[in-house]
Amino acid sequence: MGRRGLFAGSLALGALAGGRWASVPAAAAALRRTAVPGTVPRLVPMRPHADQITDIKVCLRPFRAAGPRLDVERVGEKVVIHNYGHGGSGWSLSWGSAEMAVGKAAALSPRRVAVVGCGVIGLTTALTAQRAGLDVTIYTRDLLPHTRSVRANGSWTPDSRVALTDPAGPQFADTWERMARYSWKSYRDYLGLPGNPIDFRDSYVLSDTPFDAPESEPENPGHKGDYASTGMPQQSSEFASYGERIRDIIPAAELIPAQENPFAVPYARRAPLMIFNFGAYGHLLLSEFYQAGGRIVIREFHTPADMKSLAEPVIINCPGYAARDLWGDRSLIPVRGQTAWLPPQPDAAYGVRYKGASALSKSDGLMIQGFDMAGLGEMDGVGNSFEHADRSEAEKAIGIFENLFARFPAGQG
Repeated sequence: MGRRGLFAGSLALGALAGGRWASVPAAAAALRRTAVPGTVPRLVPMRPHADQITDIKVCLRPFRAAGPRLDVERVGEKVVIHNYGHGGSGWSLSWGSAEMAVGKAAALSPRRVAVVGCGVIGLTTALTAQRAGLDVTIYTRDLLPHTRSVRANGSWTPDSRVALTDPAGPQFADTWERMARYSWKSYRDYLGLPGNPIDFRDSYVLSDTPFDAPESEPENPGHKGDYASTGMPQQSSEFASYGERIRDIIPAAELIPAQENPFAVPYARRAPLMIFNFGAYGHLLLSEFYQAGGRIVIREFHTPADMKSLAEPVIINCPGYAARDLWGDRSLIPVRGQTAWLPPQPDAAYGVRYKGASALSKSDGLMIQGFDMAGLGEMDGVGNSFEHADRSEAEKAIGIFENLFARFPAGQG
């Protein structure tokens, strides 16, 4: 079972979601805990059907083996501070990553800064710069609703394919922890606001076999060597896992007793999962930026040299996967992910992960994603830059939940 996906980060931090439970003593202890009798709510069944699809979105996660690029360089007389390459963890780490990038910019004592990119990394970076007293202009080809950021699944997954253990090195673990803790604290300021820009959902991971059963590494029959020898990760075990470092602040997962399991599946566990409602959260961030005097200029850059003409002396570069072409950064590896969207179902406000697919009821729709239906673990989607919708993939993922809820126990809902 892969670590990323709908519950990857949240359950990983309570007890490392995916096939690592048996290897972490604290996680195993968390699993042995059982829910307090009578606390599992009666659930309204989700209604997933392929003929209800309203949209299919494809995201190319910008993965770098060494982790996000956060270094500084000069382009002519401009100082450029990079802030991209967060893999599947951009939404989760955005505030902490912004704090680090803006700190480097502020150390140069500029009055004005430019931010390139208006995805979630660019927008949180711009807001962080404003809060530091800087005058900020965003230069972007697309506004947030049209960026790759809003094609993601939008849940707390802070170590979802954010780096490979060996290329990132031991020092990156401290950097990651700093970003994760700062981001988690920042998101708490947005809880309880109108429209629920940031919210929590009870999220269930289901299994037909015991969670504590030994799990083997997912097979990749075509693999040869590793990242060091091929320039591309070859096995799930190469991906870094840092969730244990912040488990003190993340709600732990609970094993649901059989008599209280609301699903027609032998084994279930649940944990509160933090989610980002794109519409409300994006609108709030943009409103904050404009209210603080921010400006957005629609502009497309083709080479780093194009930035020499900007008026601002300091530029924070947040282009996401577009940096592969803009900056010629071939260390960026695409990791394809696809989500299917069905009409909102507010009466079923929870999430489920089962058989390599996930379903999450959000304010802007019922989102269904197949994140590991082929059993490849973390290797699912790695190196795949196909950015067009695959309806057959969406229908297969929806079918998993259509079958699951067709077997929903009588009396539920």
